[in-house]
Amino acid sequence: MVNKIKSLGRSLGIDGAIIFTILSRVVQAGGGMITLIFVANFLTKIEQGYYYTFGSILAIQIFFELGLSNIITQFVAHEVANLKWIDDTSFECDLKSSSRLSSLLRFTLKWFVIVAFFLTFGLIVTGYLFFNNYGLGNSNVHWQAAWVILAIVTSLNLIASPVLAFLEGLGMVKKIAKIRMIQQLVQLSISLMLFYFNFKLLSTPLATIAGFLIIPCWIIFSNRRKLLVFIWEQKNIFTVDYYKEIFPFQWKIALSWISGYFIFQLFNPVLFATEGPVVAGQMGMTIAVLNAVLMFTLSWITTKVPSFSTLIAQRNFSALDELFNNALVQSSVLNVLALLIIFTTIFLFRYFNITLNGKNFGDRFLPYIPLLFMMVPIICNHIISGWATYLRCHKREPMLFQSIVIGVLCCLSTILLGRKYGVLGMTSGYMVIIVISLFWTYMIFENCKRKWHNE
Repeated sequence: MVNKIKSLGRSLGIDGAIIFTILSRVVQAGGGMITLIFVANFLTKIEQGYYYTFGSILAIQIFFELGLSNIITQFVAHEVANLKWIDDTSFECDLKSSSRLSSLLRFTLKWFVIVAFFLTFGLIVTGYLFFNNYGLGNSNVHWQAAWVILAIVTSLNLIASPVLAFLEGLGMVKKIAKIRMIQQLVQLSISLMLFYFNFKLLSTPLATIAGFLIIPCWIIFSNRRKLLVFIWEQKNIFTVDYYKEIFPFQWKIALSWISGYFIFQLFNPVLFATEGPVVAGQMGMTIAVLNAVLMFTLSWITTKVPSFSTLIAQRNFSALDELFNNALVQSSVLNVLALLIIFTTIFLFRYFNITLNGKNFGDRFLPYIPLLFMMVPIICNHIISGWATYLRCHKREPMLFQSIVIGVLCCLSTILLGRKYGVLGMTSGYMVIIVISLFWTYMIFENCKRKWHNE
Protein backbone atom coordinates (compact mmCIF):
# COMPACT_ATOMS: atom_id res chain seq x y z
CA MET A 1 0.00 0.00 0.00
CA VAL A 2 2.79 2.41 0.94
CA ASN A 3 4.63 1.66 -2.30
CA LYS A 4 1.44 2.27 -4.30
CA ILE A 5 0.95 5.61 -2.59
CA LYS A 6 4.56 6.59 -3.32
CA SER A 7 4.15 5.49 -6.94
CA LEU A 8 0.98 7.55 -7.27
CA GLY A 9 2.76 10.53 -5.73
CA ARG A 10 5.62 10.27 -8.22
CA SER A 11 3.18 10.03 -11.15
CA LEU A 12 1.52 13.23 -9.93
CA GLY A 13 4.87 14.98 -9.58
CA ILE A 14 4.63 15.14 -5.78
CA ASP A 15 7.91 15.39 -3.87
CA GLY A 16 8.70 16.27 -0.25
CA ALA A 17 8.65 19.99 -0.90
CA ILE A 18 5.28 19.78 -2.60
CA ILE A 19 3.83 17.60 0.18
CA PHE A 20 4.56 20.18 2.87
CA THR A 21 3.63 23.07 0.61
CA ILE A 22 0.37 21.34 -0.24
CA LEU A 23 -0.27 20.68 3.45
CA SER A 24 0.42 24.35 4.11
CA ARG A 25 -1.98 25.31 1.33
CA VAL A 26 -4.53 22.82 2.66
CA VAL A 27 -4.23 24.42 6.08
CA GLN A 28 -4.47 27.83 4.45
CA ALA A 29 -7.40 26.87 2.23
CA GLY A 30 -9.20 24.70 4.79
CA GLY A 31 -8.39 27.15 7.53
CA GLY A 32 -9.56 29.92 5.27
CA MET A 33 -12.90 28.16 4.86
CA ILE A 34 -13.19 27.77 8.63
CA THR A 35 -12.18 31.40 9.04
CA LEU A 36 -14.95 32.37 6.63
CA ILE A 37 -17.44 30.71 8.96
CA PHE A 38 -15.98 32.49 11.98
CA VAL A 39 -15.94 35.81 10.13
CA ALA A 40 -19.58 35.35 9.12
CA ASN A 41 -20.50 34.34 12.67
CA PHE A 42 -18.48 36.77 14.80
CA LEU A 43 -18.21 39.82 12.54
CA THR A 44 -21.05 41.93 11.23
CA LYS A 45 -21.36 42.45 7.47
CA ILE A 46 -19.81 45.90 7.92
CA GLU A 47 -16.88 44.52 9.94
CA GLN A 48 -16.41 41.85 7.26
CA GLY A 49 -15.90 44.67 4.76
CA TYR A 50 -13.18 46.18 6.93
CA TYR A 51 -11.61 42.76 7.47
CA TYR A 52 -11.09 42.07 3.76
CA THR A 53 -10.28 45.65 2.80
CA PHE A 54 -7.46 45.51 5.36
CA GLY A 55 -5.84 42.80 3.24
CA SER A 56 -6.15 44.75 0.01
CA ILE A 57 -4.52 47.85 1.49
CA LEU A 58 -1.78 45.77 3.16
CA ALA A 59 -0.92 44.54 -0.33
CA ILE A 60 0.67 47.92 -1.05
CA GLN A 61 3.78 46.31 0.43
CA ILE A 62 4.33 45.27 -3.19
CA PHE A 63 5.37 48.88 -3.82
CA PHE A 64 8.12 48.45 -1.20
CA GLU A 65 9.23 44.83 -1.66
CA LEU A 66 9.38 45.25 -5.46
CA GLY A 67 9.68 41.54 -6.22
CA LEU A 68 13.13 41.18 -4.66
CA SER A 69 12.38 38.01 -2.67
CA ASN A 70 11.72 35.97 -5.81
CA ILE A 71 14.90 37.31 -7.39
CA ILE A 72 16.92 36.30 -4.33
CA THR A 73 15.81 32.67 -4.61
CA GLN A 74 16.78 32.53 -8.27
CA PHE A 75 20.17 34.25 -7.84
CA VAL A 76 21.07 32.03 -4.88
CA ALA A 77 20.04 28.87 -6.77
CA HIS A 78 22.28 29.83 -9.69
CA GLU A 79 25.29 30.23 -7.34
CA VAL A 80 24.54 27.01 -5.42
CA ALA A 81 24.90 25.04 -8.66
CA ASN A 82 28.68 25.63 -8.33
CA LEU A 83 29.01 24.53 -4.68
CA LYS A 84 29.51 21.15 -3.00
CA TRP A 85 27.88 20.68 0.39
CA ILE A 86 29.91 19.27 3.29
CA ASP A 87 27.10 19.21 5.86
CA ASP A 88 24.05 21.26 6.85
CA THR A 89 26.13 24.24 7.95
CA SER A 90 28.93 24.53 5.38
CA PHE A 91 30.08 23.77 1.86
CA GLU A 92 33.31 23.52 -0.10
CA CYS A 93 34.05 27.08 -1.05
CA ASP A 94 34.15 27.93 -4.67
CA LEU A 95 35.58 31.39 -4.01
CA LYS A 96 33.50 33.26 -6.52
CA SER A 97 30.16 31.60 -5.75
CA SER A 98 30.58 31.66 -1.96
CA SER A 99 31.64 35.30 -2.08
CA ARG A 100 28.65 36.23 -4.21
CA LEU A 101 26.32 34.35 -1.84
CA SER A 102 27.72 36.37 1.07
CA SER A 103 27.24 39.56 -0.90
CA LEU A 104 23.62 38.64 -1.66
CA LEU A 105 22.86 37.89 1.99
CA ARG A 106 24.35 41.16 3.22
CA PHE A 107 22.61 43.24 0.60
CA THR A 108 19.16 41.73 1.04
CA LEU A 109 19.10 42.05 4.82
CA LYS A 110 20.14 45.70 4.70
CA TRP A 111 17.64 46.42 1.92
CA PHE A 112 14.65 44.88 3.68
CA VAL A 113 15.35 46.41 7.09
CA ILE A 114 15.33 49.89 5.55
CA VAL A 115 12.30 49.17 3.38
CA ALA A 116 10.36 47.72 6.34
CA PHE A 117 10.77 50.98 8.26
CA PHE A 118 9.20 53.01 5.46
CA LEU A 119 6.51 50.37 4.91
CA THR A 120 5.33 50.66 8.51
CA PHE A 121 4.91 54.40 8.19
CA GLY A 122 3.28 54.12 4.76
CA LEU A 123 0.73 51.51 5.83
CA ILE A 124 -0.35 53.31 8.99
CA VAL A 125 -0.83 56.64 7.21
CA THR A 126 -2.58 55.14 4.17
CA GLY A 127 -4.97 53.09 6.30
CA TYR A 128 -5.92 55.98 8.52
CA LEU A 129 -6.56 58.30 5.58
CA PHE A 130 -8.65 55.70 3.71
CA PHE A 131 -10.82 54.42 6.54
CA ASN A 132 -11.31 57.84 8.12
CA ASN A 133 -12.47 59.18 4.76
CA TYR A 134 -14.65 56.31 3.49
CA GLY A 135 -15.65 54.74 6.80
CA LEU A 136 -17.80 57.64 7.96
CA GLY A 137 -20.99 56.44 9.56
CA ASN A 138 -19.32 53.28 10.89
CA SER A 139 -18.12 54.72 14.19
CA ASN A 140 -19.14 51.52 15.98
CA VAL A 141 -16.37 49.63 14.14
CA HIS A 142 -13.14 49.72 16.16
CA TRP A 143 -10.48 49.27 13.48
CA GLN A 144 -7.66 51.62 14.56
CA ALA A 145 -5.65 49.36 16.90
CA ALA A 146 -6.07 46.36 14.61
CA TRP A 147 -4.74 48.35 11.67
CA VAL A 148 -1.64 49.62 13.50
CA ILE A 149 -0.73 46.11 14.69
CA LEU A 150 -1.22 44.68 11.19
CA ALA A 151 0.99 47.39 9.69
CA ILE A 152 3.83 46.68 12.12
CA VAL A 153 3.69 42.87 11.83
CA THR A 154 3.46 43.06 8.03
CA SER A 155 6.70 45.05 8.04
CA LEU A 156 8.37 42.51 10.33
CA ASN A 157 7.29 39.69 8.03
CA LEU A 158 8.81 41.64 5.16
CA ILE A 159 12.20 41.45 6.92
CA ALA A 160 11.85 37.68 7.37
CA SER A 161 10.84 37.02 3.76
CA PRO A 162 14.29 37.49 2.14
CA VAL A 163 15.89 35.13 4.66
CA LEU A 164 13.39 32.41 3.79
CA ALA A 165 13.85 33.15 0.09
CA PHE A 166 17.61 32.83 0.55
CA LEU A 167 17.24 29.47 2.30
CA GLU A 168 14.91 28.25 -0.44
CA GLY A 169 17.56 29.12 -3.00
CA LEU A 170 20.00 27.00 -0.98
CA GLY A 171 17.71 24.02 -1.58
CA MET A 172 15.70 24.08 1.66
CA VAL A 173 12.37 24.21 -0.14
CA LYS A 174 10.99 21.25 1.82
CA LYS A 175 12.06 22.69 5.19
CA ILE A 176 10.67 26.12 4.37
CA ALA A 177 7.40 24.55 3.26
CA LYS A 178 7.23 22.59 6.52
CA ILE A 179 7.80 25.60 8.77
CA ARG A 180 5.30 27.63 6.78
CA MET A 181 2.76 24.87 7.38
CA ILE A 182 3.45 25.00 11.12
CA GLN A 183 3.22 28.78 11.01
CA GLN A 184 -0.15 28.55 9.26
CA LEU A 185 -1.47 26.09 11.86
CA VAL A 186 -0.41 28.23 14.81
CA GLN A 187 -1.69 31.44 13.29
CA LEU A 188 -4.99 29.84 12.29
CA SER A 189 -5.58 28.26 15.70
CA ILE A 190 -4.92 31.48 17.59
CA SER A 191 -7.00 33.52 15.15
CA LEU A 192 -10.03 31.25 15.50
CA MET A 193 -9.69 31.24 19.27
CA LEU A 194 -9.60 35.03 19.35
CA PHE A 195 -12.63 35.24 17.05
CA TYR A 196 -14.47 32.91 19.41
CA PHE A 197 -13.64 35.14 22.39
CA ASN A 198 -14.99 38.12 20.45
CA PHE A 199 -11.74 39.98 19.75
CA LYS A 200 -13.36 41.06 16.48
CA LEU A 201 -10.94 42.80 14.07
CA LEU A 202 -8.05 42.33 16.54
CA SER A 203 -8.17 38.55 16.09
CA THR A 204 -6.05 38.31 12.94
CA PRO A 205 -3.46 40.96 13.91
CA LEU A 206 -2.74 39.30 17.27
CA ALA A 207 -2.56 35.85 15.65
CA THR A 208 -0.19 37.22 13.01
CA ILE A 209 2.23 38.29 15.75
CA ALA A 210 2.40 34.70 17.02
CA GLY A 211 2.85 33.40 13.48
CA PHE A 212 5.70 35.79 12.81
CA LEU A 213 7.64 34.80 15.96
CA ILE A 214 7.88 31.20 14.72
CA ILE A 215 10.23 32.13 11.85
CA PRO A 216 13.05 33.85 13.81
CA CYS A 217 12.88 31.12 16.47
CA TRP A 218 13.12 28.42 13.76
CA ILE A 219 16.22 30.08 12.32
CA ILE A 220 18.02 31.17 15.50
CA PHE A 221 17.68 27.90 17.43
CA SER A 222 18.94 25.61 14.66
CA ASN A 223 21.80 24.90 12.25
CA ARG A 224 20.28 27.39 9.84
CA ARG A 225 21.67 30.21 11.94
CA LYS A 226 25.14 28.64 11.69
CA LEU A 227 24.78 28.27 7.94
CA LEU A 228 23.75 31.88 7.47
CA VAL A 229 26.64 33.03 9.67
CA PHE A 230 29.01 30.82 7.65
CA ILE A 231 27.84 32.44 4.41
CA TRP A 232 27.92 35.92 5.94
CA GLU A 233 31.57 35.44 6.93
CA GLN A 234 32.76 34.40 3.46
CA LYS A 235 35.29 36.72 1.85
CA ASN A 236 33.55 39.62 0.20
CA ILE A 237 35.71 39.63 -2.96
CA PHE A 238 33.25 38.87 -5.75
CA THR A 239 30.18 40.94 -5.03
CA VAL A 240 26.79 41.01 -6.68
CA ASP A 241 26.43 44.39 -8.32
CA TYR A 242 22.88 45.53 -7.61
CA TYR A 243 22.70 48.11 -10.37
CA LYS A 244 24.25 45.88 -13.04
CA GLU A 245 22.78 42.47 -12.12
CA ILE A 246 19.72 42.76 -9.90
CA PHE A 247 18.21 46.12 -10.82
CA PRO A 248 17.90 45.44 -14.59
CA PHE A 249 15.85 42.37 -13.65
CA GLN A 250 14.10 43.77 -10.58
CA TRP A 251 12.64 46.95 -12.02
CA LYS A 252 10.81 44.92 -14.62
CA ILE A 253 9.44 42.47 -12.06
CA ALA A 254 8.61 45.39 -9.76
CA LEU A 255 6.50 47.05 -12.42
CA SER A 256 4.84 43.71 -13.15
CA TRP A 257 4.03 43.24 -9.47
CA ILE A 258 2.76 46.80 -9.12
CA SER A 259 0.55 46.14 -12.12
CA GLY A 260 -0.57 43.00 -10.30
CA TYR A 261 -1.82 45.14 -7.43
CA PHE A 262 -4.18 46.96 -9.76
CA ILE A 263 -5.22 43.63 -11.30
CA PHE A 264 -5.90 41.69 -8.09
CA GLN A 265 -6.22 44.07 -5.13
CA LEU A 266 -8.25 47.06 -6.29
CA PHE A 267 -11.71 45.47 -6.04
CA ASN A 268 -12.22 45.78 -2.28
CA PRO A 269 -11.04 49.39 -1.79
CA VAL A 270 -13.10 50.58 -4.78
CA LEU A 271 -16.23 48.76 -3.59
CA PHE A 272 -15.65 49.93 -0.02
CA ALA A 273 -15.45 53.53 -1.23
CA THR A 274 -18.32 53.39 -3.75
CA GLU A 275 -20.82 50.81 -2.45
CA GLY A 276 -19.86 50.45 1.20
CA PRO A 277 -18.25 47.80 3.41
CA VAL A 278 -21.04 45.19 3.01
CA VAL A 279 -20.50 44.72 -0.75
CA ALA A 280 -16.74 44.95 -0.24
CA GLY A 281 -17.07 42.15 2.29
CA GLN A 282 -18.87 39.92 -0.22
CA MET A 283 -16.14 40.51 -2.77
CA GLY A 284 -13.46 39.98 -0.14
CA MET A 285 -14.84 36.64 1.01
CA THR A 286 -15.20 35.47 -2.60
CA ILE A 287 -11.65 36.49 -3.48
CA ALA A 288 -10.32 34.83 -0.32
CA VAL A 289 -11.74 31.46 -1.36
CA LEU A 290 -10.64 31.76 -4.99
CA ASN A 291 -7.13 32.91 -4.09
CA ALA A 292 -6.80 29.96 -1.73
CA VAL A 293 -7.49 27.68 -4.71
CA LEU A 294 -4.97 29.55 -6.85
CA MET A 295 -2.20 29.46 -4.23
CA PHE A 296 -2.85 25.80 -3.47
CA THR A 297 -2.59 24.64 -7.07
CA LEU A 298 0.40 26.88 -7.85
CA SER A 299 2.35 24.86 -5.26
CA TRP A 300 3.09 22.32 -7.98
CA ILE A 301 5.04 25.04 -9.81
CA THR A 302 6.43 27.43 -7.19
CA THR A 303 8.14 24.67 -5.20
CA LYS A 304 10.17 23.81 -8.28
CA VAL A 305 11.68 27.28 -8.82
CA PRO A 306 15.11 26.25 -7.47
CA SER A 307 15.05 23.14 -9.70
CA PHE A 308 14.04 25.23 -12.72
CA SER A 309 16.84 27.72 -12.04
CA THR A 310 19.46 25.01 -11.60
CA LEU A 311 18.46 23.22 -14.82
CA ILE A 312 18.61 26.54 -16.67
CA ALA A 313 22.08 27.23 -15.29
CA GLN A 314 23.12 23.76 -16.52
CA ARG A 315 21.34 24.39 -19.88
CA ASN A 316 19.45 21.12 -19.48
CA PHE A 317 16.38 22.43 -21.27
CA SER A 318 14.81 19.07 -22.11
CA ALA A 319 14.66 18.11 -18.42
CA LEU A 320 13.45 21.63 -17.61
CA ASP A 321 10.54 21.45 -20.05
CA GLU A 322 9.53 17.96 -18.94
CA LEU A 323 9.49 19.00 -15.29
CA PHE A 324 7.59 22.21 -15.99
CA ASN A 325 5.01 20.76 -18.38
CA ASN A 326 4.11 17.96 -15.97
CA ALA A 327 3.72 20.43 -13.12
CA LEU A 328 1.58 22.81 -15.19
CA VAL A 329 -0.81 20.13 -16.47
CA GLN A 330 -1.24 18.46 -13.08
CA SER A 331 -1.83 21.73 -11.26
CA SER A 332 -4.23 23.09 -13.90
CA VAL A 333 -6.47 20.02 -13.63
CA LEU A 334 -6.55 20.39 -9.85
CA ASN A 335 -7.34 24.09 -10.22
CA VAL A 336 -10.45 23.42 -12.32
CA LEU A 337 -11.66 20.63 -10.02
CA ALA A 338 -11.22 22.81 -6.94
CA LEU A 339 -13.22 25.65 -8.50
CA LEU A 340 -16.06 23.27 -9.37
CA ILE A 341 -16.16 22.10 -5.76
CA ILE A 342 -16.24 25.69 -4.49
CA PHE A 343 -19.09 26.70 -6.81
CA THR A 344 -21.11 23.59 -5.93
CA THR A 345 -20.62 24.20 -2.22
CA ILE A 346 -21.83 27.80 -2.44
CA PHE A 347 -24.82 26.67 -4.52
CA LEU A 348 -25.79 24.06 -1.93
CA PHE A 349 -25.48 26.57 0.92
CA ARG A 350 -27.88 28.90 -0.86
CA TYR A 351 -30.27 26.28 -2.23
CA PHE A 352 -30.83 24.67 1.17
CA ASN A 353 -30.64 28.04 2.95
CA ILE A 354 -27.96 26.84 5.34
CA THR A 355 -27.65 29.31 8.20
CA LEU A 356 -25.15 29.87 10.97
CA ASN A 357 -26.66 31.30 14.14
CA GLY A 358 -29.52 32.57 12.02
CA LYS A 359 -27.22 34.10 9.38
CA ASN A 360 -27.37 32.90 5.77
CA PHE A 361 -23.78 31.93 5.04
CA GLY A 362 -24.32 31.96 1.27
CA ASP A 363 -25.23 35.65 1.34
CA ARG A 364 -21.68 36.51 2.36
CA PHE A 365 -20.46 35.65 -1.19
CA LEU A 366 -21.04 37.32 -4.55
CA PRO A 367 -24.12 36.36 -6.62
CA TYR A 368 -23.67 33.49 -9.12
CA ILE A 369 -22.90 35.48 -12.29
CA PRO A 370 -20.21 37.73 -10.76
CA LEU A 371 -18.88 34.64 -8.98
CA LEU A 372 -18.42 32.82 -12.30
CA PHE A 373 -16.85 35.93 -13.79
CA MET A 374 -14.26 35.81 -10.97
CA MET A 375 -13.63 32.06 -11.34
CA VAL A 376 -12.68 32.10 -15.03
CA PRO A 377 -9.74 34.47 -14.38
CA ILE A 378 -8.50 32.16 -11.61
CA ILE A 379 -7.97 29.39 -14.18
CA CYS A 380 -6.32 31.83 -16.58
CA ASN A 381 -4.12 33.39 -13.88
CA HIS A 382 -2.95 29.96 -12.79
CA ILE A 383 -1.64 29.21 -16.27
CA ILE A 384 -0.26 32.73 -16.71
CA SER A 385 1.60 32.50 -13.38
CA GLY A 386 3.10 29.17 -14.41
CA TRP A 387 4.44 30.54 -17.69
CA ALA A 388 5.71 33.70 -15.98
CA THR A 389 7.53 31.66 -13.31
CA TYR A 390 9.22 29.56 -15.99
CA LEU A 391 10.44 32.63 -17.88
CA ARG A 392 11.59 34.52 -14.78
CA CYS A 393 13.74 31.59 -13.69
CA HIS A 394 15.94 32.60 -16.64
CA LYS A 395 16.71 35.79 -14.67
CA ARG A 396 14.82 37.82 -17.25
CA GLU A 397 11.51 39.66 -17.20
CA PRO A 398 9.70 39.60 -20.56
CA MET A 399 6.26 40.23 -19.05
CA LEU A 400 6.79 43.91 -18.28
CA PHE A 401 4.87 45.62 -21.06
CA GLN A 402 2.07 43.08 -20.96
CA SER A 403 1.72 43.42 -17.17
CA ILE A 404 1.60 47.20 -17.35
CA VAL A 405 -1.04 47.20 -20.09
CA ILE A 406 -3.21 44.60 -18.30
CA GLY A 407 -2.79 46.44 -15.00
CA VAL A 408 -3.88 49.75 -16.52
CA LEU A 409 -6.86 48.10 -18.26
CA CYS A 410 -7.95 46.33 -15.06
CA CYS A 411 -7.59 49.54 -13.07
CA LEU A 412 -9.73 51.49 -15.54
CA SER A 413 -12.25 48.64 -15.84
CA THR A 414 -12.60 48.26 -12.07
CA ILE A 415 -13.12 51.96 -11.47
CA LEU A 416 -15.22 52.90 -14.52
CA LEU A 417 -17.36 49.77 -14.97
CA GLY A 418 -17.66 49.30 -11.22
CA ARG A 419 -18.93 52.83 -10.75
CA LYS A 420 -21.45 52.60 -13.61
CA TYR A 421 -22.58 48.95 -13.53
CA GLY A 422 -21.61 47.82 -10.04
CA VAL A 423 -20.16 44.42 -9.21
CA LEU A 424 -21.45 42.80 -12.41
CA GLY A 425 -19.72 45.36 -14.62
CA MET A 426 -16.54 45.21 -12.58
CA THR A 427 -16.25 41.41 -12.72
CA SER A 428 -17.25 41.02 -16.38
CA GLY A 429 -14.69 43.58 -17.48
CA TYR A 430 -12.04 41.87 -15.38
CA MET A 431 -12.81 38.45 -16.89
CA VAL A 432 -12.55 39.69 -20.49
CA ILE A 433 -9.23 41.41 -19.84
CA ILE A 434 -7.67 38.36 -18.15
CA VAL A 435 -8.77 36.02 -20.96
CA ILE A 436 -7.06 38.36 -23.44
CA SER A 437 -4.00 38.33 -21.17
CA LEU A 438 -3.89 34.51 -21.31
CA PHE A 439 -3.48 34.41 -25.09
CA TRP A 440 -1.02 37.30 -25.02
CA THR A 441 1.11 35.56 -22.37
CA TYR A 442 1.16 32.33 -24.38
CA MET A 443 2.67 34.13 -27.36
CA ILE A 444 5.32 35.72 -25.13
CA PHE A 445 6.09 32.36 -23.50
CA GLU A 446 6.59 30.46 -26.77
CA ASN A 447 8.62 33.24 -28.37
CA CYS A 448 10.97 33.72 -25.40
CA LYS A 449 11.50 30.01 -24.83
CA ARG A 450 12.41 29.43 -28.46
CA LYS A 451 14.73 32.44 -28.55
CA TRP A 452 16.50 31.95 -25.21
CA HIS A 453 17.12 28.23 -25.58
CA ASN A 454 18.79 28.73 -28.95
CA GLU A 455 21.21 31.39 -27.75
